[in-house]
Amino acid sequence: QVQLVESGGGLVQPGGSLRLSCKIFGVTMDYVAIGWVRQAPGKEREGVSCISGSDATGYYADSVEARFTISRDNSKNTIYLQMNSLQLKAADLYYCATDWRNHCEGVRAKYNTWGQGTQLTVSS
Repeated sequence: QVQLVESGGGLVQPGGSLRLSCKIFGVTMDYVAIGWVRQAPGKEREGVSCISGSDATGYYADSVEARFTISRDNSKNTIYLQMNSLQLKAADLYYCATDWRNHCEGVRAKYNTWGQGTQLTVSS
């Protein structure tokens, strides 16, 4: 059974950094692209980043370009999202997700398999 499990969320001050993790069970990362999607309270989901399966190329939404870095550790079958210069905002839920394509085909918010989410709050 395929499962995505996020971790690493929490409370951070504006300008701070945090790293999220997405542990993948049931499939090897080489075969699937994994995306990060966030959702603010009362708003639609927003694609943040994606890493392709075959060559681990990272893609980013304009809003996070140069501040966020997506990466993976094949030995741990885990995807990371390093977030720097975080901006003040209410709690967002961050999800990792896939729809079994090998390539990202852009930074998207629509997938068919999701983790449970991890919450990030940026507040002073």
